[in-house]
Amino acid sequence: MGMTTTRTLEDLRDKILSGERVSAEEGARLYRCTNLPLLGEMANALRERRHGDRTFHIVNRHINYTNICVNRCRFCAFSRDLAAPDTYTLSVDEVLEQALGPGYDEITELHIVGGLHPQLPYEYYLEMIGRLREALPQVHLQAFTAVEIEHFARLASKSTREVLQELKDLGLGSLPGGGAEVFAARVREELCPRKLSSGGWLNVMREAHELGLRSNATMLYGHIETAEEKAQHLALLRDLQDETGGFMSFIPLAYHQENTPLGGPGPTTGLEDLRNIAVARIMLDNFDHIKSFWIMLGLKIAQVSLWFGADDLDGTVAQEQITHSAGARTPEALTRDELCDLIREAGREPVERDTVYNVIDR
Repeated sequence: MGMTTTRTLEDLRDKILSGERVSAEEGARLYRCTNLPLLGEMANALRERRHGDRTFHIVNRHINYTNICVNRCRFCAFSRDLAAPDTYTLSVDEVLEQALGPGYDEITELHIVGGLHPQLPYEYYLEMIGRLREALPQVHLQAFTAVEIEHFARLASKSTREVLQELKDLGLGSLPGGGAEVFAARVREELCPRKLSSGGWLNVMREAHELGLRSNATMLYGHIETAEEKAQHLALLRDLQDETGGFMSFIPLAYHQENTPLGGPGPTTGLEDLRNIAVARIMLDNFDHIKSFWIMLGLKIAQVSLWFGADDLDGTVAQEQITHSAGARTPEALTRDELCDLIREAGREPVERDTVYNVIDR
């Protein structure tokens, strides 16, 4: 890997702190930088310039409607083949039941994703969104990754744009950022050859933004990707954001290896987690928010990340299953008070938000 010392980043430091855009090549240098305090200092300066001490969080609930998935990506511990013994698929009634579970009157967002089920009809998804909107008119529905949208389009023999429009008309509010993984063709070929291509993912997001649906963006790191591939991934997201302005936040996702076909070196290190947050804050100069997803990073690193470029801890979550299938040891939910305490303990100021970052004053 070669040591990249502070000295060799001096030229970049001035550029970054003056707000100039760094190239993908320079981004790869940042990923190779072993001087974590320097990266943190630069990322934190940019974070505080934008948000000061404010740290956002949301009261939300995750619903994973099925674990059956035709893609069977090698980094995923959640998905199952149709014939596997431990599959599940929620009926629309059961999705509603989960949505309306204890404390539902507090939540402002439902976050809904699932596997690509080969047999569920397109109507199932339309009914789900329509009935959730009816039952919870005040709750924002953030549902279905770009990968799911493309799957629905194939099921319905429609274009992805038509599918997005129909779901939006029924009450879909925004798209989560999953399914991006790493855009490099080499990585996708090895890890998820059946998944929507990177160009396809970016195109669904472009269409969503053009239709007035905001979305998030992600990157999965800590498996077989290189520094160059990560920096290129961020550069592609930044290009689309220049074009549409539709992304709300970027969420680096740490690969969890337990129970996955890929297996691998073991969990990401805290060093790697913080570096990915910091480089994202530095490179994604047109993204307002960098999210530290505590479910994946753990509470301690999530707190430290608030000084490495992150300004958002996501939310109360309730019942996340995808990361926990891969061995996450984090709690399955936090209360709003617990989240606020974590943020205050880190020396930051908690700000509750809705999905599109309007501040909620309780």
